[in-house]
Amino acid sequence: MAAATARALVAAEAAGQGGHGLSRVAMYADHVKSGRADGKAEPRIAREKNAACLIDAQGGLAYLAMELAVREARRRAQENGVAFCGVANSHHCGAMDYHLAPLAEAGMVALGFTNSPAAINAWGGKRPLFGTNPVAAAFPRKNAAPLVIDLSLTEVARGKIMLAAKEGKPIPPGWALDAEGKPTTDAKAALTGSMAAIGGVKGVMLALMVELICVALTGARFGFENDSFFEPGKPASIGHAILAIDPAALGGADVYYERIETLIAAMLEDEGVRLPGERRGTLVAAARTGDIAVPDAMLRQLRELAGEPI
Repeated sequence: MAAATARALVAAEAAGQGGHGLSRVAMYADHVKSGRADGKAEPRIAREKNAACLIDAQGGLAYLAMELAVREARRRAQENGVAFCGVANSHHCGAMDYHLAPLAEAGMVALGFTNSPAAINAWGGKRPLFGTNPVAAAFPRKNAAPLVIDLSLTEVARGKIMLAAKEGKPIPPGWALDAEGKPTTDAKAALTGSMAAIGGVKGVMLALMVELICVALTGARFGFENDSFFEPGKPASIGHAILAIDPAALGGADVYYERIETLIAAMLEDEGVRLPGERRGTLVAAARTGDIAVPDAMLRQLRELAGEPI
């Protein structure tokens, strides 16, 4: 489990996604130490039926369970043309695009979803019910890196609001709501309220969809039933879902690759267009031949957690 987690966190750092990288080590270590996550858990397939399966993460950190989900999704999609793998009884799964990469490399179109502790209120309500609920997709290309899309459904990461509150600074309008469900620029009030969903009611509906896909289908707990990762609480029970599709089972691989390249070529005719995932790919390539910079304070924290001399 530690090795699977380390692979994911280092990959996030290499891709410039520090919020899902080494900054998570302290939280994960605390959760394992306090019993909020089981470091000895061994994920298993709890139920299965041809193109679908449910994986029980057994209360452990998410990465080992997600590796199993990806292997099963790939195998089942190759056999059936499509596969859906749900994961229940899990923890924070980091950058969702990381989990989809092996499927895209295998020529599969892949979609990924996860719910998370409550952050978004139901439309018209005050109480946070839905998580930030990231969604991701990876579309393979024949002679180029996959087209990768990965986004959470809030206007901004909660970490930015936490930082503003710590520094006593206001936040821009449109980032959050207070405990009464009213828009606020007060970072501290935002932390006791809810995050603003992207696109208003449309973003809230997307968050609701993800919540149902990841929880109603797997038996995990809804966002409002999970405690915040950043405060003391009970063990997590987050749900994840991966959908893998083999283009050969539909229009055919040749048709798929021709169609995706036609669209990408049209996009790139406009000067200034940048393909989703392009920046991450550039950063990863640079990291493979160079180094990943780690702030001194973080390095000291990691060494302290590892019991190494500072």
